[in-house]
Amino acid sequence: MKIAIGADHGGYSHKEAIRAHLVKRGFEVKDFGTYSEDSVDYNDYAKLVAESVRDNKYDRGILVCGTGIGMSVMANKVSGIRAALVHDLFTAEATRLHNNTNVLAMGGRVIKESLALQIVDIWIDTKFSNEERHIRRIAKIDSYKGE
Repeated sequence: MKIAIGADHGGYSHKEAIRAHLVKRGFEVKDFGTYSEDSVDYNDYAKLVAESVRDNKYDRGILVCGTGIGMSVMANKVSGIRAALVHDLFTAEATRLHNNTNVLAMGGRVIKESLALQIVDIWIDTKFSNEERHIRRIAKIDSYKGE
């Protein structure tokens, strides 16, 4: 599995730990930045990661900012992206099992690094259920173009 990862200054530390963790697990990881704790705009990194997933260059994306909110909002603006903001183990599993999310967003100022790594593992390892009701609901999400 190929994973794209990105963060702003508020998520930089967690991103570095997640990147190292994923590499240790044997995944191919592309780090889209940021590369320090200097202030940057989260939007730019969310867009890069989400577009790389949309374009099938990477299988999934992981984003970390201070709260995860901005990253998830921005990623969901990209067609074909189903990003979920996750801060606990239950939703890490449910968002893959039921929603087949392809981008995970977390808040570096909201959760501890150790929990972030557990969330990543669950999110990566959980397969989509392929249940008809979930397939139908995802199709509705993917077909909606807004007004």
